[in-house]
Amino acid sequence: MSLKLKYLPLLLLPFSLSLNAQEIKAELNKEIKRQEKISYILDYPQKVKGNVPLIVFLHGSGERGNDLEKVKAHSPFTYKNLIKEPVAILAPQCPENEWWDTVSIYNLIKEIQRKYKIDASRIYLTGLSMGGWGTLKLAMEHPEMFASVVSVCAPTDRVMYANIHQYKDLNMKIFHGGMDDVVLPENAFNFYQKLHPVNPTAELTIFPNDNHNSWDSTYSNPALYEWMLSKKKEK
Repeated sequence: MSLKLKYLPLLLLPFSLSLNAQEIKAELNKEIKRQEKISYILDYPQKVKGNVPLIVFLHGSGERGNDLEKVKAHSPFTYKNLIKEPVAILAPQCPENEWWDTVSIYNLIKEIQRKYKIDASRIYLTGLSMGGWGTLKLAMEHPEMFASVVSVCAPTDRVMYANIHQYKDLNMKIFHGGMDDVVLPENAFNFYQKLHPVNPTAELTIFPNDNHNSWDSTYSNPALYEWMLSKKKEK
């Protein structure tokens, strides 16, 4: 009997600890530095005086990896001859098996602005599929940076819906294929339904006969670049 009593206090120990728990309310306020590494192609016009507009293009999931040439596929690079004025085109590459890190893209754009003569009032953002999601996410996080935003066959998420007011002052166009079975057109419909009340000038275009590839229909239209480049960010 004495042996059992000897170990009894140890059995009660967890209960006594929980009764004496302390509730701490606090805040972490600390600058955390991080290493950023992202490959990119920058197509910068030669023999141009002054600052030039910048189109930022985010590719889809199929162009991830370390072959930089891939980022030019299915993009404004393909239809560069349709752009009627000198522009810089920036296309970063997302690493394999990852999705876009919009903090890195934002910092990359700021770095390009430091290194090259970029017109800060004429920075344009566009992307397709996974890059369309990255486009909407980055535009939500930094609406102050972009003069116009064009998403193509983009997945959307609840964070975007919850922060829909972030898009209220942006010049926006949304494109999607009506037969898309990879990223369903409901993504565009639902997002636009939330967007329109806060941003009535935003436009949704559905290409009824396009499946997931609605990027060729989007980027092959010279009117898109005319519209995009006509927009300037108010200072």
